[in-house]
Amino acid sequence: MSDAGPLQAINLMLVGVGKMGFALLEGWLKAGLQPSATTLIDPHPAHGVVTLCAERAISLNPPLARGVAPDVLVLAIKPQMLDEVAELAAQIGPNTLVISILAGKTIADVAARFAHARAFVRAMPNTPAAVGRGITGFYANDAVSPAQKTLAETLLAATGDVVALAQESEVDAVTAVSGSGPAYVFLLAECLAEAGVALGLERRVAEQLARATVEGAGELMKQSPAISPAQLRINVTSPGGTTAAALDVLMGQQGLQPLLSEAVRAAHQRARALSG
Repeated sequence: MSDAGPLQAINLMLVGVGKMGFALLEGWLKAGLQPSATTLIDPHPAHGVVTLCAERAISLNPPLARGVAPDVLVLAIKPQMLDEVAELAAQIGPNTLVISILAGKTIADVAARFAHARAFVRAMPNTPAAVGRGITGFYANDAVSPAQKTLAETLLAATGDVVALAQESEVDAVTAVSGSGPAYVFLLAECLAEAGVALGLERRVAEQLARATVEGAGELMKQSPAISPAQLRINVTSPGGTTAAALDVLMGQQGLQPLLSEAVRAAHQRARALSG
């Protein structure tokens, strides 16, 4: 790699251009990844992918060429497709950084299919990456050089925030908290709307109120990095008021904290089971 910049200077191969892969690709191109140095592998590319490749002269499903090892290989396929892409192993060299966002697949799982590679990163993004507001936790094995780790962070940060993890086992916890987390928030909005309907609001109005409340609260938290979520909660809770009455229920022994802890624990156990 040259000194032109972290993304301008690399050859990258992306395997799997579904929603997450496409979101990453768009972020990389905006950050300076050169289309001419980018290769996409996807047996059934969406129309938008085909169009983008034609417009930007990005190589899509080229014939495999031995001896041309990319600087970075990103695996964004479904976990059950890992064996199907093993034919790419001949193209991967010892200096290739392999980044996997395959849920439930460990570095050992991926390394077993790409024997020539040494440097592996296992990452867990989440769906808000599609709008540039995701967060990704990642673990790099010992063979990843400082320069490669910086490159991995740059690539993963193209769709949001990034958190480096000290141990690979922590990826399962990230999966349970932020990987699955958007679904918990969507359920909160869903339940809040249903509660409004039960109080007599029109469904359209209740859903608009719930959606805007979740969006606004999230943006307020985003713009208040120095204030903890607990303090933000306290700031909108007047003693003896309506919010306090609701929180007495939500923060009770059978309230949200123990329920959410149990839910995240269940997701974590499932993630560990899938990871082997």
